[in-house]
Amino acid sequence: MTQFIAITLNGLTRGALIFLVASGFTLVFGVMRLVNLAHGALCLIGAYAAFSIREATGSFALALLLSPLATVLAGLVLERTLLRPTKASDMRQALVTIGAGIVIADQLLAQYGGHSYEVTPPPEIDGSTSLFGVVYPTIRLFTMGAAVVVGVALWFMIKRTRLGRLVRAGIDDRDMVAALGINVDAVLLVVFALGALLAGFAGAIGGTNLSVSPGDDGTYLLSSLVVVIVGGLGSIGGAALGALLVGLIEQYGLAYFPTYSVLVTYLLMIGVLAFRPQGLLGRAG
Repeated sequence: MTQFIAITLNGLTRGALIFLVASGFTLVFGVMRLVNLAHGALCLIGAYAAFSIREATGSFALALLLSPLATVLAGLVLERTLLRPTKASDMRQALVTIGAGIVIADQLLAQYGGHSYEVTPPPEIDGSTSLFGVVYPTIRLFTMGAAVVVGVALWFMIKRTRLGRLVRAGIDDRDMVAALGINVDAVLLVVFALGALLAGFAGAIGGTNLSVSPGDDGTYLLSSLVVVIVGGLGSIGGAALGALLVGLIEQYGLAYFPTYSVLVTYLLMIGVLAFRPQGLLGRAG
């Protein structure tokens, strides 16, 4: 029973981390309909920035606060130079952002080398906590809490604030919103910056839980795509549910049938596509 609880906690932690990564991607791709396949590279920028700030200042809090600002800057440059000129074509957006992601990852590899780094957590969250009879790393509980806070804040922003209403209205009827004197481009730019901010925060948290390594950008992007497919396009709740399912199934697979664990997540995705193509909480059409 203790082993099952530990595996479940690992699944919840993994799901929380996947949600943090996928939340920004869901916001930009699912809500704004912008195909930003450089999202994984933005997460990688946040992870390396968090490591550098932690090493330079010794402050974990500053690393979490400042590293997302680096991804916001990179995201705004990406939106202005690549995404906005190609907004009329999803295929062009996909191709240019794939290229941008490769360039960013290669530049980070040249700067930091092929080594793995870790964003060292402070002593307050670097120990262990007894939970349900299991001694569990406190940093992983911190990750779960961060995911809950981010999820609730995003849901509140989209459903209960004026910015969220403007975003939803701008997507459904851009011309009508513009006719009311609202700068739709500025609103969407703010949302894109928020998506980049979340990418940086996810990278920093990921570097604390695991490590910062070359190639992590592909893992981040793949996790985000799977979550969007499983949860449903444009649904923050769907992203949370999808991330939770993926995290739990992945960990149960590794524990109970490791030989086929790689296939489990894709079987989940195939099953969802077969019986509910719009995703678990997505809207049809």
